[in-house]
Amino acid sequence: MRVTMQRRAFLRAGLATLGGWTVASGCGGDDGDPEAEVVDGPEHFPQSVASGDPRPDSVVLWTRVEPGPDASDTDGGDDVDVELELYLDEARTMRATWDDADAGVAIATATHDHCVKFRVTGLEADTVYYYRFVAALPDGRFASQTGRTRTAPAADADRTVRFAFVACQDYGGRYYNAYAHLLTQPDLDFFVHLGDYIYETAGDEGFQGSIEGRAVEFDDQDGVLTVARGEGDSFQAARSLDNYRQLYRIFRSDPMLQRTHETLPMVAIWDDHEFSDDCWGATGTYQDGKVDETDVDRRRAANQAWFEYMPVDFADPAFEYDPAATPPDDIRIWRDFGFGKHVHLVLTDLRTHRSDHLVPEDAYPGVVVLTQAQLEADGALPDDATPYVDDIDAFAGGAYAGELRAAASAAGYPEDRITGAISAAWINDVLADTGSSTAAIDEATLATLPRGYAFADMMKGSLWSRIGSRYLVARDIFARYAAARWADSDGASEQAMGAEQEAWFLDTMRGSTRTWKFWGNEFCLMPLQIDLSLLSVPASFKRVFHINVDDWNGMGNRRDALLAELSGVPNVIAITGDIHAFFAGTPMVRSDPSKKIVEFVTSSISSTTFQRLLQNQVADDPVLSTVPGAADLAAAIKDLLQLSGGPNAHLGYADVTAHGYAIVEASATQVLTSYYSHAEDVVSESHYDDANLDALFNVARFRVDAGAPELFQDFAGTWRRWDPEMQKWV
Repeated sequence: MRVTMQRRAFLRAGLATLGGWTVASGCGGDDGDPEAEVVDGPEHFPQSVASGDPRPDSVVLWTRVEPGPDASDTDGGDDVDVELELYLDEARTMRATWDDADAGVAIATATHDHCVKFRVTGLEADTVYYYRFVAALPDGRFASQTGRTRTAPAADADRTVRFAFVACQDYGGRYYNAYAHLLTQPDLDFFVHLGDYIYETAGDEGFQGSIEGRAVEFDDQDGVLTVARGEGDSFQAARSLDNYRQLYRIFRSDPMLQRTHETLPMVAIWDDHEFSDDCWGATGTYQDGKVDETDVDRRRAANQAWFEYMPVDFADPAFEYDPAATPPDDIRIWRDFGFGKHVHLVLTDLRTHRSDHLVPEDAYPGVVVLTQAQLEADGALPDDATPYVDDIDAFAGGAYAGELRAAASAAGYPEDRITGAISAAWINDVLADTGSSTAAIDEATLATLPRGYAFADMMKGSLWSRIGSRYLVARDIFARYAAARWADSDGASEQAMGAEQEAWFLDTMRGSTRTWKFWGNEFCLMPLQIDLSLLSVPASFKRVFHINVDDWNGMGNRRDALLAELSGVPNVIAITGDIHAFFAGTPMVRSDPSKKIVEFVTSSISSTTFQRLLQNQVADDPVLSTVPGAADLAAAIKDLLQLSGGPNAHLGYADVTAHGYAIVEASATQVLTSYYSHAEDVVSESHYDDANLDALFNVARFRVDAGAPELFQDFAGTWRRWDPEMQKWV
């Protein structure tokens, strides 16, 4: 290749550490013309530029170069020298200085998909900088788009900090109009991305769309994962490194996402879709347990692409992703930031080290998980405990065991999982479903059997199912089961962060001296529960349900332990994404509601709204779709969540049908949070050039005062406090 870096940079650079990658300046400084004219070449920077992780004296600057003369050439090509130019003004007339400024050349290598990152240190606090990159290509020196970034205010700066937080930006058939409006907001310091920056699937009809010019089609078809969920129902998901890299290239080709990155520094964590929907560790869940979806190589590919494309300041500035390292020890993304005297932002990783879902998707529904003896040890036997047989092989001479195993075998389910204590109601249901000639267990016999709980009592009605395992789980039985697992495992059953991260997190929060401690938290802390006991639904549905236990609702004991600790730390606020809805409330310890914090949950930038997802799930599920009124319940989910006297006393605000983002203003005395939302159909068209974007958006405003974890909402100029006991604004 032709090296055209400036001679001074070459002589003084030697071996530099830039953006966490060790890069050599190379040799051949006499090749080419170091004074050759620089021309604008945005076609060589198709993902534009980005900045991230601002600190008072540093920031990370990112770009990606397309080295070939054809900007669509992503097959590799030569490594490219890339020079950073840093300025104090947008017109680029005043050069800025920084540590090792003369070493400001990195190499965009094919090894990293021609991404480069510069960790620029020695900057002035609370200062706006402008930057661009110059790539030395065989046919000239080409400049990138110009980016704007801002360093964090100094630790002793007594000023209001204003930032946005966003989540969930699916691309197929959807436009990022929320970003267009976000960019009209004045005086933002940075934005936080809480995960689902990309979506690893293409064409999943359960929630994804596609229109011309706005679709994902993987180039590496040999590396792609094809997921079949039924006859004629399949979609593709990223598996190879090229698949994941292509997703970042596609998503970041969007002009409004580019403009956001060109304007504001980002602080990002991942959620699940950066790897695989509803994942835990290196395990996916598309097939609901039909096959083992643990795929370490796939996790490595996802993590490497994230490392390459995200402007992240790792704890070790020299960190380089090692594809040979074994997850979860290959990369650490949890970290924290200070912004002046009043904002401490602490980010966690809740996917890498988390435990499996408490109810396995492939659990045999009839297996009894809490026996009568276990239930009576905790007090009186609950009225809703159901009859079971102690030993399916011994009961009735094994006749029922044979029926259950034959039905399981016909469905391709492992017969050896049908053993021990089995729910009598499940036995009778299988007999009815298979049309067996074997008589059901009669009422007289049922009355003599012990009573307990099986997975089926938690609403797991299928051999492989996310219903009753990850979604729509009977709350009270689940809580009993989770408590038993928690006690038996000494807490290991509900891992969210892992021991090292959790200790760091709590130490960081407790040790913070800043006014506000913001927890950047991937998924919802507040329970989202619906009480169907008074509705006209089948008897098995007349109970309280968790809508989702893939989030903190599936780790209630771990959440209680953390909230108990955090409630003793002044002014803790969780900012959350994932759920595709706006919520605001005060998550609290279940046994002691006085121990609580405040949580703000933002909806998706573009991904299918919470209510629409529920409606799609009801329509697609073979069990739920047959339940009378289930579709109506999904359509009424907001009212069910906020039912007066219902189970969500902590939940002050809910909007389940809109997209948007949130803005936070944090001062010495209060935090003001505003939700900017637009209707779900707005994502289907581009409004990037609309002159009056405000007409598309609604706003809801909230306040938290320093010293008390209480939530206030602005009602036309009157601030009212959410009272969990009365379940209304007062």
